[in-house]
Amino acid sequence: MRALVMTGPSHGSDLTEIADMPVPEPGADEVSIDVSFAGVNFIDVMARRGDPGYVTAWPYVPGKEVAGTVRRVGPGVSGLVPGQRVAAFTPSGGLAEVAVASAALTVPLPDGVPSPLAAAAPLMLTSALLLLTDAARFGAGESVLVHSASGGVGSAVARLVPALGGGRLIGTVGRADKTEAARSAGYDTVVVRDEGAGAAIRAAAPEGVDVVLDPLGVELLELDLEVTGPGGRIVLFGNAGGGEVSPLPPHPRLMRGNVGIVGFSASALTVNAPHRIARGLRRVLDLVAEGRLDVPVTVIDSLGEVPGVHQLLADGRGSGKYVVRIA
Repeated sequence: MRALVMTGPSHGSDLTEIADMPVPEPGADEVSIDVSFAGVNFIDVMARRGDPGYVTAWPYVPGKEVAGTVRRVGPGVSGLVPGQRVAAFTPSGGLAEVAVASAALTVPLPDGVPSPLAAAAPLMLTSALLLLTDAARFGAGESVLVHSASGGVGSAVARLVPALGGGRLIGTVGRADKTEAARSAGYDTVVVRDEGAGAAIRAAAPEGVDVVLDPLGVELLELDLEVTGPGGRIVLFGNAGGGEVSPLPPHPRLMRGNVGIVGFSASALTVNAPHRIARGLRRVLDLVAEGRLDVPVTVIDSLGEVPGVHQLLADGRGSGKYVVRIA
């Protein structure tokens, strides 16, 4: 089978290639999937550059989310059958013609869910949902601040907040040319991250923001603390910059501000609480099937185009969600 293979760590696409690989077989409690579409994510870039904790060995086939049809089922699997349309969270290996996933993280597609959007559901849409509902305990009408608002998760959050009861949406972007993409996604206020960002956010939410969703490690934590209101929750869900993570603020500061800081990792949940990921995936697929959630995706036509998209994401020039057509 054809797969996207990273042969070693790199900040460019020089060590990424399309190669023939053995077709993986499912083990106990696993399924193999003939992949029709796969999600392309910034987490692939973090793996490519060799960030700790993302790659166990080289060569490495990235890819965390797929849509397709069940190819084979391993011992102990029930409720899934060959030929069934599914979406799945893959530990790796999703950017290939055949991928293996845990049956617990593989969900049948409801009628009417298009495969390209289904491929964005396991990691992107499910992460966006759980960030709001589980990590941030978002309540209807609360204000939400999202950094990297024009990216995949940021775009998904903008579509999910209205479906969960509404609330003011404030987004930040790293470049002025991404402002329009964030506004198009649904943000009420879009702020370029510069020295005036704090004042602009406070103007949009004078009493302080209720929820902050931050994928940038602790790079913007001072800003987050500055603009979060009493009772607010800051959710850290990544380290997109890849630098060394500084210590969190001492607890007296959090107590004085009545602010909470929460960590979130979808990948970690697949290991220690897979039922929560599966529950979230079913919910977002149902929202799509019911016509209550629709997130635009950009479809690229072949695995050969994926390294270019990875570089767009690495350079901060990507916009929205990308999925690749595999078959």
